[in-house]
Amino acid sequence: MHATTIDAISIQMQPFLNCDQMKKLREVLKCTFSQSRPMETKRDEDLVAAFIEAKQVEGCSPKTLDYYRNTLEKLQASLKMSFTQVETADLRSYLTKYERERGSSKVTIDNIRRIMSSFFSWLEEEDYIVKSPVRRIHRVKVALVIKETFSDEDLEIIRESCLNRRDLALVDLLVSTGMRVGELVKLNREDIDLNERECIVLGKGNKQRMVYFDARAKLHLEDYLHHRTDCNPALFVTLSKPHDRLTIGAIELRLRKIGQRLDMHRVHPHKFRRTLATYAIGKGMPIEQVQKLLGHAKIDTTMHYAMVSQNNVKASHRRYLD
Repeated sequence: MHATTIDAISIQMQPFLNCDQMKKLREVLKCTFSQSRPMETKRDEDLVAAFIEAKQVEGCSPKTLDYYRNTLEKLQASLKMSFTQVETADLRSYLTKYERERGSSKVTIDNIRRIMSSFFSWLEEEDYIVKSPVRRIHRVKVALVIKETFSDEDLEIIRESCLNRRDLALVDLLVSTGMRVGELVKLNREDIDLNERECIVLGKGNKQRMVYFDARAKLHLEDYLHHRTDCNPALFVTLSKPHDRLTIGAIELRLRKIGQRLDMHRVHPHKFRRTLATYAIGKGMPIEQVQKLLGHAKIDTTMHYAMVSQNNVKASHRRYLD
């Protein structure tokens, strides 16, 4: 690795060279020092493919890999230059233009920044570039918004509106476990331990974890499974033949229709997950245990749920400050 030497030379020459000359100097130094691949050039498509392959080895899910690939392909098409020639100003301009033209949220822009950071850091580590141009692009500040959760009354109304045993069991399992909808659709009947009221789910990064459900969910699951007449191993299947495994889209559509029928705002799977997390934090469950329950890799992600428990702040204010 000759990055330190190249940086030292660049710093000494900076007073005597303009930006274009400095850029050319760094390119020449890199090619000169890089004995393993002197003057080697790779197409951007090959660089992206190699990066995606590296991320796959690290255990990223197919969905994440597709997101990385699509983001980088859009970046390359917009910049119209080789990734090895990209500078910080080019990326800043791209993010600004992307946000302005698409009306994207700050969360989306920061996600793109994170992917760019990961990709260009990898290029630097693999000696394709001297220094990542994303280093000077800092994390995008995102406004914290208090997101909605279901009240106890909302949950009871949703349960009462379920028109069949399957939907009732499905809702109760989401309510009591807080699992992701992607984890729910992968469940098989054999994954459910009704006696212990627990099941193993396959989460992000193909990581397994144990989740638990309450007595009400157990009763509704038993009732639903008892009346099943098909042989599909999936836990939740379509009501009509051939009784295929339910998909994420089918569950989201089903819940959305329930919300429309009740004139209830935003009934979707993740809202059940957020509701469980908020309830658990409100009841005093340690944040580390909530993190384990939800399957979050980083506790910072779990802390976002702690911020939505506004009722607890209100109750504490009245208790201690009124």
